Amino acid sequence: MKAAQLHEFHRPLQIEDVPDPQVSAPFDVIVRVGAAGLCRTDLHIWEGQFDDAQKESGLALPYSPGHENAGWVEAVGEAVTNVRVGDKVILHPLITCGLCRACRDGDDVHCDKNVFPGLFAPGGFAEMIKTGARSVIKLDDSLEPTDVAPLADAGLTAYHAIKKALPLLHPGSTCVVIGAGGLGHIGIQCLRAMSATTIVVLDSNADALALAQGWGADHTVLVDGNQVEQVKVLTGGQGVHVVLDFVGEGGAQEWGVDLLRNKGFFFVIGYGGVLAVPTMRMILTEISFIGNLVGSYNDLVELMALAAAGRVVLHSTTYPLADVNTAMDDLIAGRLHGRGILVP
Repeated sequence: MKAAQLHEFHRPLQIEDVPDPQVSAPFDVIVRVGAAGLCRTDLHIWEGQFDDAQKESGLALPYSPGHENAGWVEAVGEAVTNVRVGDKVILHPLITCGLCRACRDGDDVHCDKNVFPGLFAPGGFAEMIKTGARSVIKLDDSLEPTDVAPLADAGLTAYHAIKKALPLLHPGSTCVVIGAGGLGHIGIQCLRAMSATTIVVLDSNADALALAQGWGADHTVLVDGNQVEQVKVLTGGQGVHVVLDFVGEGGAQEWGVDLLRNKGFFFVIGYGGVLAVPTMRMILTEISFIGNLVGSYNDLVELMALAAAGRVVLHSTTYPLADVNTAMDDLIAGRLHGRGILVP
């Protein structure tokens, strides 16, 4: 099969022939990739930020990234009963054991023996990918792989954070979304579909803010150095109940804290920066900080229900797999709004 292989960090990926993945265990599922989302984590992989962890897992260059995948079942192991060859599916990004305490609690994201294709195993920047029966979800007839692939991680991460925040987002509350890009535009739609909170979207890109209004934002604020004051005006000087930071770097994680009211909650979703908050401030204002990983299998099932109902729609650009380096260049340069999708 054809696959985009990373041979050297900071160097273009190469399209080449590699062996097809094979069923080797009873619960294996081989999926023919119909769409693979391009994630900023793929850039961090390309930069070598995960190199040490990947070596510990036994994965070595060259390999194919790609952890946001959807397509059609190509082959199954002898014990697989939940899908059959030809089924249209989206893949939860983790392959999980189903036996550990976390899996039995429905917290499969923290599976003791998880495998992460695209990060610690061959991923979906290829014509086929190997996953497990516990990771595949059949798609509604109305959805195609290119409609939903990035929801497997970017959308799932946004949904997971918002689901955790829902008890705090009562009618009359105000929630700030920092970043209306690849994750944020999905988060805004989930917020609108799942809560009655007032949504204030902040971004440094005016075009992204214009799109955010169509996704469900009640107010938009341009990040121009005066964003904190503008949000304080919108909230009568009190600040907001919840901040969802989909950026996590470039200063957003610093001034974003200033948007909170007393007893506010700051959800860290994007990453790359450093949080540095005086402990005295945390005590006197009782603000809280919550980290967010990707969501569970059940979260992805729920997100697919929103997608099938038309409540969450991706803003995306598709590229042939052969143009993977163009897609990555567009993401790095900020030319890619929404999500990039590779189509083998």
